[in-house]
Amino acid sequence: MSRPYGSTPENSHEGEAENVSGAEAQVIPLHGPGREKPDPAAQANRDLRESEEAQELLKQQERRADAPVVEFPGPVRVPPAKTQPADSELLPESLKKALGFLRGRLTGDYTVDEFGFDAELTETLLLPPLRALYEKWFRVDTFGVENLPSDGGALLVSNHSGTLPLDALMTAVAVHDHAPGGRHLRGLGADLVFQVPLVGSFARKSGQTLACNADAERLLRKGELVGVWPEGFKGIGKPFSSRYKLQRFGRGGFVSAALRAGVPIIPVSVVGAEEIYPKVGDIKLLARLLGLPYFPVTPFFPLLGPLGVIPLPTKWSIEFGEPIRTDTYDADAVDDPMLVFTLTDQVRESIQQSLYKRLSQRKSVFKG
Repeated sequence: MSRPYGSTPENSHEGEAENVSGAEAQVIPLHGPGREKPDPAAQANRDLRESEEAQELLKQQERRADAPVVEFPGPVRVPPAKTQPADSELLPESLKKALGFLRGRLTGDYTVDEFGFDAELTETLLLPPLRALYEKWFRVDTFGVENLPSDGGALLVSNHSGTLPLDALMTAVAVHDHAPGGRHLRGLGADLVFQVPLVGSFARKSGQTLACNADAERLLRKGELVGVWPEGFKGIGKPFSSRYKLQRFGRGGFVSAALRAGVPIIPVSVVGAEEIYPKVGDIKLLARLLGLPYFPVTPFFPLLGPLGVIPLPTKWSIEFGEPIRTDTYDADAVDDPMLVFTLTDQVRESIQQSLYKRLSQRKSVFKG
C-alpha cells in the first residue's frame, strides 16, 4: 500500500531513538581539535599581571599630567661642543719660547745687528741665569729708574768693583727689567774681554762692544743705552782696603762721545759688589804669565779652588742718578779740554757722593 507524499513511516521516530540510545554522545571541544584545556591558576596569574601593568600605566600618566610644563620663548640653541686645545696650547709659555728659539737656531731664522748683538739669544739664554743672581743671590734694590729715558740714547757711567765684572752684568739686568720699555744696556768692554775664547763671543752676542769712541758714538746716535766703566782694571782690581774709593776716570773719552751725540750722561752707583770677592793680595808673576792685569787672592781663592769663585751673597743696591745734559753745548764744545775735564769730574763726584750716601744707610753687608 502506498504512502501519501510528505508522510513518514510510523516507526521512523522509533528508529532514531534507537540509534541515539545505541551510540555514545560525542562532545565537541570548545577550543578546537588537539587543544588542551586552560589552567585556571595560570590564567589567574596572567590576569593579575595585566591588572598590575594597567595600574602602572595609569600612574605614569598621572605623573606626566602633574609635571610642570616648560614653555620655551623660541627655538632652543644648543651650544657648540668644546674643542680640545691643540698640543701647542698645552705647553708652558717658557717651553714654547725655548722651542721657538731652538727652531730659529736650527733654521738660521734669527738676526744680529752690525755689532753682533743677538737680542733673542740674550733674552732666552743669558738673562735668565743672571736674573736669578740678581733676584735671589744679591737681592738687588734698584733706585732712580725714572731717570732712564724710555727712548733715545743715553750714556750710563758707573763705578767698577768686585774683581770680576759682575757689577756690569747686574746693571744690565736692572736696566732691562726695571727701566721703561725693557731696554738693553750696550756695554763698552776692554780688549781683554774679547780676547778670551767663548767669553768674547758671548760678550758680542749680549750687546757688548769694544770700548772706543767710534763704537760708542755710533750706538748713542742709534738711540741705544750705552754703559761705560771708566775706572777700568784699576777699579775692578783694586784691593779691598780701597773699596768704594773711585779711581781716576781716564782722559774723559766717554764725555766726548756724549757731547758729539748730544745725549745725557747718567751717573750710576753700585754698592755691594766690593765685598763679593774681597781682594787681599795679587800674584803679579802669575798674572804676567797668564797675560792678566792681576791674579787676585781672596780668603777663599785659590785656597778652595773652583769653590772660591762662588761670590759671597752680599746685599746690593744700584742707583741711577739725575741725567747731566749735553745737548745744551755748542758743536765745538767737544774740542774744549777744560769743559771735558769739568764734566768728567762732575760725573765722578756725583757717583762718589751717591756711594757715600748708600753706604751710610747700609746696616749690614749681607742684609742691607
